[in-house]
Amino acid sequence: MSDTPALPPLLSSAPRILPPGDPGFRPPILAYRRYAEAVAAAGGGTPVRIAIERESGLRSCFTTPILPPGPATTPATLRLVERIVKFLLWSRGGWRILLQAPPEIGLPIREAYAHGGARGFDAALMARVYGFDFAVEIVDEATCPESSENALALGGHWDGCRLGFDLGASDFKLAAVRDGETVFTAEIPWQPQTQSDPAYHYDHLREGLRAAAAHLPRVDAIGGSAAGIYIDNQVRSASLFRGVPPDIFERTVKSMFLRMRREWGVPLEVVNDGEVTALAARLSLGQPSVLGLAMGSSQAAGFIDAAGTLPGWLDELAFAPVDMRPDAPADEWSGDRGVGANYYSQQATARLAPALGIAFPAGMGLPERLAGLQDLMARGDERAAGVFETIGVYLGYTLPWYELFYDYRHVLVLGRVLTGRGGDILVRKASHVLAEEFPETARRVTIHVLDDKSRRVGQAVAAASLPVLKKAGAAAATSDGARARLLPDAP
Repeated sequence: MSDTPALPPLLSSAPRILPPGDPGFRPPILAYRRYAEAVAAAGGGTPVRIAIERESGLRSCFTTPILPPGPATTPATLRLVERIVKFLLWSRGGWRILLQAPPEIGLPIREAYAHGGARGFDAALMARVYGFDFAVEIVDEATCPESSENALALGGHWDGCRLGFDLGASDFKLAAVRDGETVFTAEIPWQPQTQSDPAYHYDHLREGLRAAAAHLPRVDAIGGSAAGIYIDNQVRSASLFRGVPPDIFERTVKSMFLRMRREWGVPLEVVNDGEVTALAARLSLGQPSVLGLAMGSSQAAGFIDAAGTLPGWLDELAFAPVDMRPDAPADEWSGDRGVGANYYSQQATARLAPALGIAFPAGMGLPERLAGLQDLMARGDERAAGVFETIGVYLGYTLPWYELFYDYRHVLVLGRVLTGRGGDILVRKASHVLAEEFPETARRVTIHVLDDKSRRVGQAVAAASLPVLKKAGAAAATSDGARARLLPDAP
């Protein structure tokens, strides 16, 4: 299946509040609601059921009604269902899609995820992560399975002397924490994606950890946050290592954190940066039902449910659809269009700047372009303000879309894009869109931000709380129901 040449009229709803740097933006939530109105007018439609299966037989299910197939309805139905399937796959993670749908919808989606199909990247990556051949199966009502979830507790352990790190594409952050008090933080630039020798990644992180360890009397545990997919402390897929040849990746990168744990001789836990974003939100807010969104070199996300636990989903929203346009900006890695990485990241700011009249020298890196925008913001440049206002409009229209898939009441936004006045404009604009366009969501959901420094390094501090210290005769302390002090009160 290829992208349709034009967005079907039934799904083409322009937002009332246009993003200044991208007036062609078409939010999925408006398309979904307009389609749902047509379904209701037609008498309720028939259900399509989608089940995404991941490790150990765990499954997440989603049901949405569709209009009867026909020349006037099928293109819109197919586009909407395909975008929902894509969102579910990257938010939940999995190696098999079980789809209860008419053949006009199910067969093109199965074709898209076949080898060489439009979603071949997604299928190949999921197969590598979960260790099974990727499959899309068309099932009937009798054989479509029910949900089967397994929530987990994560982090919140502050006893002892701990190191935390957060690996991004343009820099990595470090933190030293002693009995819950942050005593040191640092941000170290690097260029991991262009390196073919994994010793570059390992040596940079090791030296950084040693520098942070100098601020503690000892090291009892190390916790890490990193962009990519990590299972049992093994690297399954990560853009940080895109430059490493596949055979070397399998031999050395996959187990690098297990080797680091042996080297340090202490508990060491590494998880996806999105999960640590959610953990940072839980610790800083002291509230469950939290969706954490980190806008850095790419987009990271994580979710903690009403019980304060992690559902165990993938939460790779960098690849999840947030714009319905078939001609939306293309993601450089997956090739798909209209996904989160191009809307909530340094990539987004670099993409939007030229549209608002800001030029950068050829070859300038994304971190430097963002720093340039933030410098312009500090000098009151209205063009730079338009970049962050645009991302704020994106976010305001995307949060209700996220509500279809996540039952959250709090959103914590952090990351380098949120630094300075631009971050304030971004959050203010998102709140304005919610209040004007989605008052029901505005009543349910609160957007939170940290101070500037915590927005950048809060994930490293939260990551330090991941490992459990096993002490004879005593249980490790946790922060259940308590707020964590992510940074010292003063520098």
